[in-house]
Amino acid sequence: MKKQQESLKNMVYQAILNGIFTDEYKPNQIINEQELVQKFGCSKTPIREALVTLCNEGILRSFPRFGYQVISVSREEAQNILDFRLVLEGGYLRQSIGNITEENLAELAEIDERCKQSTDSVWDHWEANTAFHLKLISFSGNAYAYQELERTMNVLKRAYAQFYWQTWSNVNPALDIAHHNDIMQSIREKDLEKTQNYLKEDLADFCG
Repeated sequence: MKKQQESLKNMVYQAILNGIFTDEYKPNQIINEQELVQKFGCSKTPIREALVTLCNEGILRSFPRFGYQVISVSREEAQNILDFRLVLEGGYLRQSIGNITEENLAELAEIDERCKQSTDSVWDHWEANTAFHLKLISFSGNAYAYQELERTMNVLKRAYAQFYWQTWSNVNPALDIAHHNDIMQSIREKDLEKTQNYLKEDLADFCG
């Protein structure tokens, strides 16, 4: 029974999260617990547990006896997160650049090719671009840094949904990954300063 409840909670959690990513639940919208019970056809317990988890992750805000509000990510907040990413990713490049091999660069190039091929779907493109940056920081060998970047990318994913979901057909996704080749080439040259500068330009494209 406990496993079934946990499975239901995870299902509801993922469904709400996907609803936020696909603009079903818009920024600042109130989500009502009873409506979710009717939608998913289950008891209040897994619904409430999923909502509490989303609140703990800073995705929803609870208003007792009223509902749960989808927390908006402002462009200023997104920029602060991007600044943090630059410090995190750029800092670990300092440690790893000397040890990144041609085999590692081939892995990055393969992921970059996925980025180029995934321009029709906003989320396929996002996941491929995320994979590129996670692979890059993985070369540092620091699992904590990897997990922190992964967590940060999950927050930015919500911002990406807010900024681009409804206008994806008017967005040129190639601009989002325009500096990947430059990053890989400067790593190949073991030029840390140039790599960090290209990384900075790459991150700046997010809010562009």
